[in-house]
Amino acid sequence: MTAVQQWGRKESIIWPPRGFYYTYGAIFLAIVATGFLSYVHFEFALSSLQQYYLPYYLRTETAGLTHPASMYQLVYVTDGQSRSRIALDADVRAGETPQLSGRPLPFVLSAAALAQGFRNLAREPMRPYQNRGLHTWIAHWIYADTSPTGIFATPLYCGILALTLQLPFSIHRDIRRRKELRYGRRLKGPIIVSPRQFANAVAGDGIGITTNDDSRPLRVPRNAENKHFLVVGDTGSGKSSIIRQMLYQVADRGDSAIVYDPACEFVKQFYDERRGDIVLNPLDARMPYWNPSDELRRKAEAKALAVSLYQPEGVTNRFFVEAPQKIFAHLMTYLPTPEQLVSWMSNPAEIDRRIKGTEYWMLIDTKAPHQRTGVLGSLNMSADSLRLLPSREEVPATWTATKWAETRQGWIFITSRPTMREALRPLISLWIDLLVLRLLNEPTQKQKPVWFVIDELASLQRLPQLHTAITENRKSQNPVVLGFQGRSQMEARYGDDAEAMLSQPATKIFLRTTEPRAAKWVSDAIGEIEIERLRETHYEGSRAGKNFALDRQTEPLVMPSEISGLDDLRGFLKYGNHVARFSFPFIALEEKHPGYVERDMDDLIVSSTFPPAEPEPQPGHALVPENIGEHSGIDEGME
Repeated sequence: MTAVQQWGRKESIIWPPRGFYYTYGAIFLAIVATGFLSYVHFEFALSSLQQYYLPYYLRTETAGLTHPASMYQLVYVTDGQSRSRIALDADVRAGETPQLSGRPLPFVLSAAALAQGFRNLAREPMRPYQNRGLHTWIAHWIYADTSPTGIFATPLYCGILALTLQLPFSIHRDIRRRKELRYGRRLKGPIIVSPRQFANAVAGDGIGITTNDDSRPLRVPRNAENKHFLVVGDTGSGKSSIIRQMLYQVADRGDSAIVYDPACEFVKQFYDERRGDIVLNPLDARMPYWNPSDELRRKAEAKALAVSLYQPEGVTNRFFVEAPQKIFAHLMTYLPTPEQLVSWMSNPAEIDRRIKGTEYWMLIDTKAPHQRTGVLGSLNMSADSLRLLPSREEVPATWTATKWAETRQGWIFITSRPTMREALRPLISLWIDLLVLRLLNEPTQKQKPVWFVIDELASLQRLPQLHTAITENRKSQNPVVLGFQGRSQMEARYGDDAEAMLSQPATKIFLRTTEPRAAKWVSDAIGEIEIERLRETHYEGSRAGKNFALDRQTEPLVMPSEISGLDDLRGFLKYGNHVARFSFPFIALEEKHPGYVERDMDDLIVSSTFPPAEPEPQPGHALVPENIGEHSGIDEGME
């Protein structure tokens, strides 16, 4: 089945429909090669007399099987008088000797024959010879007892070798072609390749994933790293191993990284105090002092901080989301400390004093008590998070995202504990959004790229600047690595923006996803292919024969059931139209540092505040009330 390019796809011509034509072609080429080498051997390896007698040699061998005698013309050497004999190989050399009748002989007398007194070469008249006898004489005196097949053994072996070398490729192509005819031939769309084929086709020089299938990693081009990475998979499928491989390479390069680590596992392995790493977790003793007011360079930036901090879930009325954002942004213009912010939020009169006379007063006007209560209640939701921040007296070292974005010294680990994650979510979102905003500018020559690694994205509240980081961070050369379990998590957080955010990463890694909708989305993200199958129709009876037609269909390259049925540490990597199916090794966690160092705080609940429990009765004894005698009548009645 041949094909031509037309209208953006390969158009097929149904001929020949079946047969091992590549194998037939290999045999034909081997025969041609054998013939060509035999001709070369005949022209340059055989002497002139051997070339002359070769037809007689072959004829006496074949004709001797059916005829005892045949007509031949042998060549004689004579001295011009009475002495003559059949010419031997030593009697002639290359040249041309004219004859009285017939074609000239393709050789002349040699010097040795002339020295023996011979002067002429002559072709005898046609006369009969015994085939077997003549064959034996030619074999012994002309070819030194070498058989006809032995004369051309070298060209024959070369032809067999050429056929042997071609057969694996031709048979493979024939089998593949017959499979294409039966199961379908890809016309358009992505293609599944092995890790080796992916490495050869993409020739990437950037971040790579080590696999069990090839010695070379699955590398993407370095200039495609800033187009971001997506890692999707259930818990236990291998997301952390993939991200751990990437962080190893980021560390080897000397780049900076911002790692959201909800399980406190990456900090155990990659935290390096000598590099200048910090841990952003108010409950961790390694947390530096941080004041949101120190991040402001202009008053207008306060609104961005407020939007990142206030992203409550389940609020249908946007008024009770936007109103607290505006009031909080106004309070930030006074540059308060976290302790002052908590104090203000605990005292509505203090908020009234700072808001009254501004355009925000109508949001908490006392004349609308229900509205005022709702807005102040929403505003107070961030107080729990701000109360956890260490004071300047507790931690001498200070940190701001604004200064760090300029130096990019060390890594940032944003950690949390499951029991305190709800309280820390607003702060974590605020930190990540701040870092995104500060790193949107194009880096200078001295600044290193910063990798945003966000694992378990669903454990965070909505990040307003994440959409900006994915869609615009390419210009700032800061790659983003997103890890989550399913599309529904992204849709729940980001709504319609989730579609654009999930489509932006150029490199997508899909692991096992058992959620049906997520598996269907992964299948759609990998893509569909247009295939072409050969449909054969048989006619029997008076219209016996066959009819061939092409049938085109569109189907997913990878079915959702394949995604949900993947084993651990196996997946698909898609870059462009290349989809590599691969398996990868488990990277064990190296616990070089503690994942969490508890900070001394005064918020512990003391068990002594509860009343002591009453003593339990001892075996064999009952607790009898002191006034048991007053109820003796009841006891007697029961008896």
